[in-house]
Amino acid sequence: MTEITRLFDFPYYQLEKFNSILDALVTKQNGTWIKTSTQEYIAKANAISRALLRIGVQKNDKIAVISSNNRTEWNITDIGILQTGAQNVPIYPTISEDDYEYILNHSEAIYCFISDIEVFRKINLIRNKVPKLKEVYSFNEIEGCLNWTELLELGKDTSNQDVVEDRKNGVKTEDLATIIYTSGTTGKPKGVMLSHQNIVSNVLDSAPRIPFTAGNSRALSFLPICHIFERMILYLYQYYGVSVYFGESIEKISDNIKEVKPTVMTAVPRLLEKVYDKIYAKGLELTGIKKALFFWAIDLGLRFEPYGKNGSWYEFQLKIARKLIFSKWKEGLGGNLDLIVSGSAALQPRLARVFAAAEIPVMEGYGLTETSPVITVNDMRNFGFKVGTVGKVIDNITVKIAEDGEILCKGPNVMMGYFKDEKLTSEVIMDGYFHTGDIGFFDEEGFLKITDRKKEMFKTSGGKYIAPQLIENTMKQSRFIEQIMVIGDGEKMPGAFIQPNFEFVKEWAKIHKLNIGTTNEAIVSNPKVIERIQEEITELNEKFGNWEKIKRFELTPDLWTIDGGHLTPTLKLKRKIVLEKYKHLYSKIYGQS
Repeated sequence: MTEITRLFDFPYYQLEKFNSILDALVTKQNGTWIKTSTQEYIAKANAISRALLRIGVQKNDKIAVISSNNRTEWNITDIGILQTGAQNVPIYPTISEDDYEYILNHSEAIYCFISDIEVFRKINLIRNKVPKLKEVYSFNEIEGCLNWTELLELGKDTSNQDVVEDRKNGVKTEDLATIIYTSGTTGKPKGVMLSHQNIVSNVLDSAPRIPFTAGNSRALSFLPICHIFERMILYLYQYYGVSVYFGESIEKISDNIKEVKPTVMTAVPRLLEKVYDKIYAKGLELTGIKKALFFWAIDLGLRFEPYGKNGSWYEFQLKIARKLIFSKWKEGLGGNLDLIVSGSAALQPRLARVFAAAEIPVMEGYGLTETSPVITVNDMRNFGFKVGTVGKVIDNITVKIAEDGEILCKGPNVMMGYFKDEKLTSEVIMDGYFHTGDIGFFDEEGFLKITDRKKEMFKTSGGKYIAPQLIENTMKQSRFIEQIMVIGDGEKMPGAFIQPNFEFVKEWAKIHKLNIGTTNEAIVSNPKVIERIQEEITELNEKFGNWEKIKRFELTPDLWTIDGGHLTPTLKLKRKIVLEKYKHLYSKIYGQS
């Protein structure tokens, strides 16, 4: 059996352990799901490797890959690049042209694989400012752009396969595999250098926590593969012989789930919130006994505790709720989904409870790009799951809490460093420990709880510390609030910018026969809307000390998006940019001219 020490060992391991899985990688093209077997996956990856050698790719060359959606071609290209000893530099497709220019120049990428015409347009805008970039290849057919099939054709001749094998044999587990540029909330992106060992160890050390049926599971993949979370999960799927179906887009996920009927998928909390909100909205449309049963089941779900902690009467009721109500939730998610892996941001405890009650457990984990990424994970088996925490530390990783509460991590998963930035590397890795920048603590059972980002905490003028993420995550439990950013550094009290959940606010107004206007601008200035959101804030404020309560807020009419600059590609707040965008609202809150 192939020993897995480098990333390109995963497909070979899958082939040996599970034979050739017919739907190892599946992408929808022109309305049809096109299946690629493990055997074909490896054959095409080798063809790409042979072609790359023929066009002069050397060990440690950098090759960028920019794709607007997850797809089979990405994975084939990834393995093809890595087998030559070169490095894959994945780039978010939605970033600005300036960031494209910076990353391509900083990484010194000599070739680039892209997905579609919009990415090609952005690349062309800065092409003359990226002198080392020799050529661009597209996965889609684009006029004026070379197609990746030309490389597959060039690689058909197997006469230099022995050179590919020599290159593969020359790649050590400690060698650099990829540079992932973190979007960052400030400044230029940082290039996180991850070795083969960093990611391989993280896959193998996370694997025992994932309750897969090896060789008998089906996954739906749609989170950005350029982010280490989804990429590491894809290697994990290959390790477990999972068939991977790539979602067409976020907009089509609902349709894709029904078509694919996955047993597992990854998600971010924002998506789970939207799924829950849609289910809740459908419940509001019910009448009579059906409506009463629906909300009885939800109330039951929101009180869920694992391992039968609520007692036999609760478990009896839950059994009925699962049969009558929650089974329909599962049907709506394809009928087979029994595991969701969540990362990137904190999951609201109410969602963890209600989905677990519905027998769709959400495994919440914690980690960073710099840690490849998993540090801890919740696992429903063996009493390894606790609502409101990010689980227990995975194997072979040491985590300790610094005196100031910062989470420190040491292990084979910790990055090699930041590309071309030894100074910054030395500031975050000290005595072998990576300083995560997150604040947290271990409870008495060894579960890790994150409370905030160290850099995002601030003091009011009264000298009290405010942990904004903690307050924001609590406030987002309100169905009226889509996004919120807590402000008030150096001010006498915390305030907030809020983007309402316009869809839900309109439904609420319709039910109560209120005329709140049709535009977002009209809605955010409507006194009834402001008053209703104030009620939500007042109620949720009770969970906090007096100095932490949000005293004033302002509503924003525009949607907070990645393209709008409010959010990073992993849906984290770009706090400095949001603050700049709404400085006029800041002045209204704090009375500054």
